[in-house]
Amino acid sequence: MSLDPKLFASDDGQDFHLTSPTMMPRAAGFLWNQKMMIQMNCRGYAVAQFMQPEPAKYAYAPNLEAKTFMQPEQPYYAHHPGRFFYIRDDETGELFSAPYEPVRGELDHFEFITGQSDIRWHVQHLGITVHLSLSLPVDDVVELWQCRIENTSGRERKISVIPYFTPGYMSWMNQSAEYNSDLNAVVASCVTPYQKYPDYFKNQHFKDKTYLLCETAPTAWHLQRETFEGEGGLHNPDALREPILPCNDARYETPLAAVQYRLCLDAEDISTLRFAFGPAKDLEEIANIRERYLTPAGFAKAKQDYRDYLAQGTGVLQIDTPDKTLDNFVNNWLARQVFYHGDVNRLTTDPQTRNYLQDNMGMSYINPAVARHAFVHALSQQEDTGAMPDGILLHEDAELKYINQVPHTDHCVWLPVCLQAYLDETGDFDLLAESVTGSDGKSLTVAARISNAMRWLLQARDERGLSYIAQGDWCDPMNMVGYKGKGVSGWLSVATAYALNLWADLCEKKGLGNADEFRSGATEINNAVNKHLWDGQWYGRGITDDDVVFGISKDLEGRIFLNPQSWAILANTCSAEQRRTMLENVEQQLETPYGVAMLAPAFTAMREDVGRVTQKHPGSAENGSVYNHAAIFYIYSLYSIGEADKAFKLLRQMLPGPDTDDYTQRGQMPVYIPNYYRGAYYQFPRTAGRSSQLFNTGTVSWVYRSLLDGLFGLRGEGQDLIIRPQLPSGWNSAKVTRQFRGATVHVTYTRVAGKSSLKVNGVTQSVFKLLAPKSGQEYNVEVLLGTQ
Repeated sequence: MSLDPKLFASDDGQDFHLTSPTMMPRAAGFLWNQKMMIQMNCRGYAVAQFMQPEPAKYAYAPNLEAKTFMQPEQPYYAHHPGRFFYIRDDETGELFSAPYEPVRGELDHFEFITGQSDIRWHVQHLGITVHLSLSLPVDDVVELWQCRIENTSGRERKISVIPYFTPGYMSWMNQSAEYNSDLNAVVASCVTPYQKYPDYFKNQHFKDKTYLLCETAPTAWHLQRETFEGEGGLHNPDALREPILPCNDARYETPLAAVQYRLCLDAEDISTLRFAFGPAKDLEEIANIRERYLTPAGFAKAKQDYRDYLAQGTGVLQIDTPDKTLDNFVNNWLARQVFYHGDVNRLTTDPQTRNYLQDNMGMSYINPAVARHAFVHALSQQEDTGAMPDGILLHEDAELKYINQVPHTDHCVWLPVCLQAYLDETGDFDLLAESVTGSDGKSLTVAARISNAMRWLLQARDERGLSYIAQGDWCDPMNMVGYKGKGVSGWLSVATAYALNLWADLCEKKGLGNADEFRSGATEINNAVNKHLWDGQWYGRGITDDDVVFGISKDLEGRIFLNPQSWAILANTCSAEQRRTMLENVEQQLETPYGVAMLAPAFTAMREDVGRVTQKHPGSAENGSVYNHAAIFYIYSLYSIGEADKAFKLLRQMLPGPDTDDYTQRGQMPVYIPNYYRGAYYQFPRTAGRSSQLFNTGTVSWVYRSLLDGLFGLRGEGQDLIIRPQLPSGWNSAKVTRQFRGATVHVTYTRVAGKSSLKVNGVTQSVFKLLAPKSGQEYNVEVLLGTQ
């Protein structure tokens, strides 16, 4: 599938190829296992972390030890540790590097390939072709690198290959590096800094070594970063002006792992070098890694095991539509990103409760047993009041950190919202009767705990009947609206009404009781929202501690927010006329070529009664970006009211492309949906649309749900599969294969003149349902979408 001469997908869709290092210099792919993650960009810079058990790093920026594992929108040349391979012609001194950095010379051929289970490059210059690949094993924290050097010049060549990996600045207490000839490894060591003596007993178990293991012994090595670069810098390092590296060590100097191989290659010869790069506690662990992986067979087995691991996350949906870029993303990449979130919980030990529940909502379509466990585990940490904590602790030594120490008020909302998706997908209503012991020591059923969460939401309201915001709701940095204890959230109010209605419906259907209590509460909240927050054309975002309504037409900045409109639709807060004017204003004020923005105009200065969201750069993150998590809420709400064309237009804008200008502006390949694209389209158009390059986002679970429930209309209900598609008007046909509770359902959609109809295995149905499909069976469903 060709997208552009410089960007294309492989025929099977499993790989995306980029043939220019400058067209999208931040374009990247990511790999992970349950212990680590690495995001690798096309030019050779990486962001990586591992768990020990808290997130930690083993490769650092040369002059900056980042405290967060992702650095949004960092320049491609700054602060990211590199994985470079210098190639030097030992006869002429000519130099180039693969993948591209840091020499940045013009290449004869460049190809970056981000795959499902590996990341690769093909780089050609000076008659030498370099084939690089990066892969991960399933069970260990280690990068597996293979470098194949091919002499394509047609004559004998004498070259040096110098892999350059950066342990970087490791510790101000103690850091060093030396070459261990017994292991064929550069081993950099440090002591994690601390002041309080109890930290010693915790830190002594850390992996404070970073190693570069070499399958074959190098000719020489260089372990001092500053002297390696010298006056030439990374672009033309002093060390490479000498024939052989000095075989030095690093003693309380910023360490480097650079090794040299001097090769003599006949015409068409190929030399293969293999390396392992990662953290370790001691030399014994490094030796074990060498034995396990550092052979051709070890590499091959690790790659196959990793492919098998990823195959666990294939999802339930394969599509064939007029939009081939969408097909490729849904069939090959979307479920992969959903699987990452639910499988490793974003590589944190205390995921925010809202993230944990929404990410595992996505696992309902990947591995329902994991989703089920997550709902029970989250409820086991419910407080006696019915409140949910700000974060979910995933092991006994974990503690709430950073944002999870700031009180937010929305976490209970996600219980019925996410549970509904799980029940639709699985029909596992027995979950509601499962007994869960909470942090209060009480044993209650899942249903009773969710009812208590709904009652907590009902009481956490002010005298007007609106939901308190405390120091944040879904929008983390909206931290000063209610810090005095009086401010309220318009979004949380309508989200609470939606959650209450969902739970009331389920209580009624399953005979759980109290449905009227929750439905009445939703009605009260909706009435309060209409009384206090309707601004004539849209809903306000909230009311501050000082009784100022914001997110309304009189505001010069932040005059309209997306979330209150989306969830007011879901909660049936608005009348048909209100909804019409809301949609018009969202289209006029928030829609951009890169999707629908979270708010507009973006704040350009601190507003002290709203909070630090207003201090973020206009158009970045929550301050007016195309924040895809908020955008997908709106899209889902549009599908809930049958706005198929509006919904699909915005859904499609979440993916880069398909034209070259769009790819170039966003700077991202269509292999994941990022946290956000820059917004402030009418304020700062030059930077609008740039991808954050962050693949951690609650967006993707909702995208999966929107595709199934909305676009293709294949949602579970009770024991049946409801079939209510909402194809965009520009599609005359589409095909889908849907896995549903063990059954395989092949669906074809065709537009026809006349009435709509449905056939199952050739038999016309009286209802638009697949009734009680049986596990292990295949069904052929023909949907004729009539024009009447």
